Amino acid sequence: MAHVVIMGAGLGGMPMAYEMKEQLRPGDRLTVVNNGPNFHFVPSNPWVAVRWRKRGEIEFSAGEYLAKKGIEFNPAGVKRLHPEKNQLELGDGSFLDYDYLIIATGPKLAFDEIEGLGPANNTHSVCHVDHAEKSAEAWDAFVKDPGPIVVGAVQGASCFGPAYEYAFIMETDLRRRKIRDKVPMTFVTAEPYIGHLGLGGVGDSKTMLESALRDKHVKWICNAKVTKVEAGTMHVTEHDEEGKPRKEHKLPFKYSMMLPAFKGIDAVFGIEGLTNPRGFILIDANQRNPKYRNIYAVGVCVAIPPVEATPVPTGAPKTGFMIESMVTATAHNIRAELDGKSGDEKATWNAVCLADMGDTGIAFVALPQIPPRNVNWFSEGKWVHLAKIAFEKYFIRKMKKGTSEPYYEKQVMSMLGITKLKK
Repeated sequence: MAHVVIMGAGLGGMPMAYEMKEQLRPGDRLTVVNNGPNFHFVPSNPWVAVRWRKRGEIEFSAGEYLAKKGIEFNPAGVKRLHPEKNQLELGDGSFLDYDYLIIATGPKLAFDEIEGLGPANNTHSVCHVDHAEKSAEAWDAFVKDPGPIVVGAVQGASCFGPAYEYAFIMETDLRRRKIRDKVPMTFVTAEPYIGHLGLGGVGDSKTMLESALRDKHVKWICNAKVTKVEAGTMHVTEHDEEGKPRKEHKLPFKYSMMLPAFKGIDAVFGIEGLTNPRGFILIDANQRNPKYRNIYAVGVCVAIPPVEATPVPTGAPKTGFMIESMVTATAHNIRAELDGKSGDEKATWNAVCLADMGDTGIAFVALPQIPPRNVNWFSEGKWVHLAKIAFEKYFIRKMKKGTSEPYYEKQVMSMLGITKLKK
């Protein structure tokens, strides 16, 4: 009988656990190892950061619900992966053997690559619920004594949607408090233009997001590299289309949230044949590592090249629908191998996203993610805001219920009026 281990209990790891459990044979064993006891719904962190959500509304004990499905859980985290031994060295000093390993850890947040960046220094983050809670405490103080805001995503970032979301959510909250007139806002991004999103744009994303920022009186700087962040001042170099510096900015702020670049986690970083130089997991078309054939990876931790070269480095995002399709392909491929067959299932490289904008929202569909596309669609409306609220509640219920029912295909697709996605 086989022992399958999953590293991570987040947006990739939890669905992976439920879907893998359904694919296992009687007698096979499944264990989830996570850095901590809880699952939290990452897309809701921007709401937590302005106290539109409480932490307890988007977080729950992962082990409690995994146990109901007969899935073992260990919250010790992984100190180091030893793929040549088929073994994990855990954070508590123990070791865990596996027959198949699925890496679903998400990224390491590379705040250290820019002087003064991150929650331990001078900017805030919505990448983790811990960071969002700290952001909320700072937000409480800020709204009592408001001033300039700088928000966005630094060079090398690959997840731009939450930066736009948080900018608009803050703007909406300030208007509701009737203090928006006291807060100049600047959006700073490594994207070559507003609405690039790490995807080369989707539909009319450039025009629509520029219009939204103008309507909300938010200035922007594109092709931006953040060189350092001091208390109350962000140093930004704006580049031209050839990637050459064109202007230096010293942006004052009283509150700032900047999304960092991502890297692979320390437990896998630098393992030859497993990761690329940034520490992301190398995979083939079937989610399998080419060197260590019993290791698979899903989600943000996988190595995906940028959609296109940009003057300032940007990465490609891994959206929810893409991650779900990675999960399904991986579960079926491991089951095929357990049956002595060759797993040949492939994920759909499609991007689907709902982004909240405070009192409205934007949605985009890019099929496939890398242009040219069969579907290249972008829309805005209050219905997206409402759809994201509904989807948050649906996803959390699903994770507690412990089913592998496709959440993006059945829920988000129906919201967007798309009945079926083809591979």
